[in-house]
Amino acid sequence: MMEKLNASSEGYFFLLGFSKWPQLEVILFVVILIFYLLTLIGNLFIIMLSCLDSCLHTPMYFFLSNLSFLDFCYTTSSIPQLLVNLWGPEKTISYAGCIVQLYFVLALGTTECVLLMVMSYDRYAAVCKPLHYTVLMHPQLCQSLALASWVSGFINSALHSLFILWVPLCGHYQVDHFFCEVPALLKLSCVDTHINELTLMFTSSIFALIPLFLILTSYGAIAWAALKMQSITRLQKVFGTCGSHLMVVSLFFIPALFIYLQPSTENSQEQGKFIALFYTVVTPSLNPLIYTLRNKDVRGAVRRLMEREQNVCAALTV
Repeated sequence: MMEKLNASSEGYFFLLGFSKWPQLEVILFVVILIFYLLTLIGNLFIIMLSCLDSCLHTPMYFFLSNLSFLDFCYTTSSIPQLLVNLWGPEKTISYAGCIVQLYFVLALGTTECVLLMVMSYDRYAAVCKPLHYTVLMHPQLCQSLALASWVSGFINSALHSLFILWVPLCGHYQVDHFFCEVPALLKLSCVDTHINELTLMFTSSIFALIPLFLILTSYGAIAWAALKMQSITRLQKVFGTCGSHLMVVSLFFIPALFIYLQPSTENSQEQGKFIALFYTVVTPSLNPLIYTLRNKDVRGAVRRLMEREQNVCAALTV
C-alpha cells in the first residue's frame, strides 16, 4: 500500500479534462483565455476602483473587493494549468502541484460560499435595518466577517487535503477532470473512501447548503421589506444593488449544486466538466460586469475617476 502511495507522490497525475473532444481543445483554449483575461482585468478594476474612490469606502464595496480578489485567485488556481494542458500534448500535473491546486481550489470555493452569505447579510441590514446599518456593519465587524470567511474556507480545505494525503492511490493516476478535486482523486483510491465521502458531504452541507439557505432567508426578508416601501427611488436602488448580488449568487450556486447533487454517472461526469468550466471561468468574469453595469455607484465612481484623470492631464498641459 505504501509503495503505491509513494509511486504517486514521486510521479504525475494525468488530467484527462476534455481529451475526449480533441477537436474542441483549440477552441476551448481561445475562449477560456479570453474569459480568463476578462476576469483578471475586471476584478482588478473593481479592487482598484474601490480603493481609489472614497465614496465606495462602505461595507458593501469592502465585501465586493474581497469577492473580486477571491475570484481573481480562484480562477488563477486552476485556469493557467488548464490552458497549458489544452495547448500542448502533455496533460500532466505533479503530485505536489495537484495537492496544492486541490487545496486552493477547495479553499477559495468554500470561502466564496461563506462570503456571498456575508454579503447577503450586509444587504439585509442595509434594507431592513437602515437606521441601525452603520452600527450593525461597523468596520471592525466587516473585517471580522471577511476574515472569518477566508479562515473557514482554508480550514475546511486543509481537512480534506490531509484526508487525501492519507488515502493510498493506485492504478493509472488519470484524473477525470480538468483540475484536481476531491471526488476525482477519491476515485483513484485503493481503499474504501466511505469516510472521506461522508466528510465531504457533511462539510458541503455546512459550507454550501446552509449559506444558501441563509441567503434565501435574507432575500425573503428584503423582498418583504421592499413591498412595504413607498419611495420608488429607494425601491429602484434596492433592486439595483440586491439584484446584482442575487444574480452573482445564482451564477455560482446553481451550477455547483447541479454538479454535486446529481447522481454520479458517466454522462453526468462529462456534463459536470462543462458546468465546472462555467463557474470557474465564466462566472468570475461576469461578476465585475454585473456590478458595473447595474450599479449607479460604480458607474459614478468610474465617471469621477475619469474626470480626475482629465483634470490632471489638463493641469500638466498648462
